[in-house]
Amino acid sequence: MHRQIILDTETTGLDPKMGHRLVEIGAVELINHTPTGVNYQTYINPEKDVDPGAQEIHGLTNEFLKQHPTFGDISAEFIDFLANSTLVIHNAPFDLAYINMELSRLGVAPISSDSVIDTLVLARKKFPGAQANLDALCRRFAIENRRRELHGALVDAALLADVYVELIGGKEPTLGLSAKKAQMVAENTIRVYQPPR
Repeated sequence: MHRQIILDTETTGLDPKMGHRLVEIGAVELINHTPTGVNYQTYINPEKDVDPGAQEIHGLTNEFLKQHPTFGDISAEFIDFLANSTLVIHNAPFDLAYINMELSRLGVAPISSDSVIDTLVLARKKFPGAQANLDALCRRFAIENRRRELHGALVDAALLADVYVELIGGKEPTLGLSAKKAQMVAENTIRVYQPPR
């Protein structure tokens, strides 16, 4: 069994070195390149204000985020969900910088880039000179993304699951965010992951 986790995050701003923090994590589980319907999503209280530019991108307000747990509160469940799986991330250095900064604040070992596949790198190798952002790749592979009015970590992770499978050959069934499958994503999302007993 080959388990991969498609991961996306939203943040308070563009640079963790400037004190910006995570505000949302979304992840989609693949087994043998096929989505299982098991997902992880949580909003995070960043304990700081969201930059106006970042709020325009993801729509998450300070008032909304203050009602949610901190990264420290969800870190054990999040790490358990990853369970030493290969991570698949679009523009991995960005998301990893935030995740590893949060882990380092807790004294937890960072996630190694050796265990990560960067779909931005894959796309640039496969389509040199072409646009390689998530919207452009959805258009290229005819993946429905009309629900992506604002960036959201789980919606983006689900779209990236489809894109990733296409980038590696498109041989397996994909998630496809049709209205019915988008409902399936929502219904099978684990707010705070609990490992099977």
